[in-house]
Amino acid sequence: MFHTHLNRFAGVLLAGLVAGLSGQAAAGSGTKPFDGTARVVAIGGSITEIVYALGEEDRLVARDSTGVYPPEAQALPDVGYMRALSPEGVLSVNPDAILALEGSGPAEAVDVLEKSSVPIVLVPERFDANGIMEKIAIVGAALNVPEKAAGLSAEVERELAAAQALTASIEDRKRVLFILSMQGGRIMGSGRDTAADGIIKMAGGQNAITSFSGYKQLSEEAVAEADPEVILMMDRGGDHGIADRELFAHPAIAPTKAARDKAIVRMDGSYLIGFGPRTAGAVRELATALYGSLAAN
Repeated sequence: MFHTHLNRFAGVLLAGLVAGLSGQAAAGSGTKPFDGTARVVAIGGSITEIVYALGEEDRLVARDSTGVYPPEAQALPDVGYMRALSPEGVLSVNPDAILALEGSGPAEAVDVLEKSSVPIVLVPERFDANGIMEKIAIVGAALNVPEKAAGLSAEVERELAAAQALTASIEDRKRVLFILSMQGGRIMGSGRDTAADGIIKMAGGQNAITSFSGYKQLSEEAVAEADPEVILMMDRGGDHGIADRELFAHPAIAPTKAARDKAIVRMDGSYLIGFGPRTAGAVRELATALYGSLAAN
């Protein structure tokens, strides 16, 4: 059985790949590349994006339901949502290897996959620029294309640096409340250590909620105390969506500066909080939405 968690190798891998090491050297750092003809399942939207950005999409035989970009990825079989996987569903496409974002689950399903005969690499998820570089390095090492990964890393790193520079001189940072869901009128918001927290910081904003980690339901008192200047949401419909008029009339939101200024930003979820090759574009777009002409090259 081949199974690698890679946390302990990530720093070495990243340094080696960016320096342009050969596939053999990268493998010697702790990652055994998949066979060149491996039929790979990608679990996690950013993993799918990275595989396509590396030009290795012909090796994909399936993806999870978050793997919606690029659009052609949606033609691949869908093995289910990354946090509600069925081992049988993943293995039903007869993969030779699995690339999965850490946090995929449930834990019991991942445990079954780890104990199967199919090689699996769990790719760490960190919500900053270095985390994206780490993902690219690990995926490139697993697919045995370190030169491609080094090139992609360099390009993404340049784009991220330029995007973050847009707000470097802004001192008055806007307080941003990310709302994951308004289902049933209950506000599910983001605290620290989340993808939303990471993208807000990268775009030059301040997360309005810092009293807890993860996503939690917010009380009216908590929202009032945070007094966000901008509401950030994923552009989505169904039970999780809400019209601007209803949002700003919500008892918890109505007294805030965001409601008074009708300040809301909606962006595609996989683009906004995917933390993959497109993140520099998301940072640039969010920074411009927050600060307008102040966010300038």
